[in-house]
Amino acid sequence: MDTRKIKLTVNGKSYEREVETRMTLGDFIRHELGLTGTHYGCEHGVCGACTILLDGRTARSCLMLAVQANGHDLVTIEGLALPNGDLNPLQNAFWENHGLQCGFCTPGMLTTLTEFLRENNNPTEEEVRIAISGNLCRCTGYQSIVDSALACAKRMREENITL
Repeated sequence: MDTRKIKLTVNGKSYEREVETRMTLGDFIRHELGLTGTHYGCEHGVCGACTILLDGRTARSCLMLAVQANGHDLVTIEGLALPNGDLNPLQNAFWENHGLQCGFCTPGMLTTLTEFLRENNNPTEEEVRIAISGNLCRCTGYQSIVDSALACAKRMREENITL
């Protein structure tokens, strides 16, 4: 068994672990750190359920090895809340606009939209649809997710806040 020592930051907390070189980042997050909000769907990078933020950019944790995250800063769904534990504006918008049903796709949708809305806080509906096009949802029909993103963007502009 080939192992390597890695050190990384996840949701603001530093971790150092010895991991098998073949362990995926998603498995590391779920099994080594116990952060089960990041979901595995297809395990081929197609569904988007495992999306996390790696140094502020979206990444599919099923397609990365844990050793590739060495020295990087990760944010999972558990790290999106405000420091006091309250929902952030995007999470609130999902709640207020019924942007989730079963919740399986929600962690990937939220991380994807976090990066997107940081870069574009005045998107069109079409731009939001393109942004989430790599994330599959089997429950909502996407409209409530799009509505949630647009509501969050509006609040960000009106209140001059960022994600």
